[in-house]
Amino acid sequence: MNINDLVTQYVAFRRTLGERCKTNEYLLRSFCRAVGPRMAITRIRLKDVMAFLNGTGPITRAWHGKYFALKGFFRFAVCRGDLRKAPLPTELPKKPPLLVPYIYSREEIRRLLQAIPATQRAPALMEPATMRAIMLVMYGAGLRRGEVLSLSKTDVDLANSILTIRNTKFFKSRLVPISRDLTKALREYAAWRKEAHPEAAVEDTFFVGRHGEAIHRWSLDNAFKRLREHAGVRRSDGGRFQPRMHDLRHTFAVHRLTEWYRQGADVQRLVHHLSVYLGHAHLSDTQVYL
Repeated sequence: MNINDLVTQYVAFRRTLGERCKTNEYLLRSFCRAVGPRMAITRIRLKDVMAFLNGTGPITRAWHGKYFALKGFFRFAVCRGDLRKAPLPTELPKKPPLLVPYIYSREEIRRLLQAIPATQRAPALMEPATMRAIMLVMYGAGLRRGEVLSLSKTDVDLANSILTIRNTKFFKSRLVPISRDLTKALREYAAWRKEAHPEAAVEDTFFVGRHGEAIHRWSLDNAFKRLREHAGVRRSDGGRFQPRMHDLRHTFAVHRLTEWYRQGADVQRLVHHLSVYLGHAHLSDTQVYL
């Protein structure tokens, strides 16, 4: 049995259990390419696995993600009788510290919004109106990047100021009420979209690229990187990674909590509501912001 065929069977098996298995499939396909997709599963050695795990740079938390993807796969192969023993290391490196999110100041967010017209000109795949609306949704409603890009026109109920987030992380769906200001901004974007991309169908994604197509996450990340560099927003705290677009979600949570503190509200009670609003699986995921 070659590794590529066995990965296909393993992914199909995991999906019968209700998993999406997207990340693990991506990692396992990467491993297939590294050792050769026609490589027999019995010929894979520990050195092949270590070369894939270690990569060419320093050890990051991605090392452990790859390790556990391979561990599940090799366990499947052993249980089926395709392999006698998993060629995995017995000692794992210590996990590096968690990435520290960057919390944008309100002044930095204004600078980013003001810099959009100068960084999203053609031939950039993102148009200024789209980039601005996406940023406002991520900061104003605390959505994840994938949740924003997956929004369809029918998910955006501007009459009632509600966004429907479907089958997102942890297979959950939720309704997200939005403010009057954000509703107004999205109504303006919807009008612009209708005029700029009249060919886009009702069932299409709400946010579209320059040619009316769905936006790929890498296109959005690259557009935001150009924007951040142009606006001169960068870390000065020694953090390893520069501010990301996903940090707008973290900023939303922190700004919401600090505003509650300023108002003298019962934050320990309200953090439960914030957890549901953000779509967290556990309250502890929200409490880290405290």
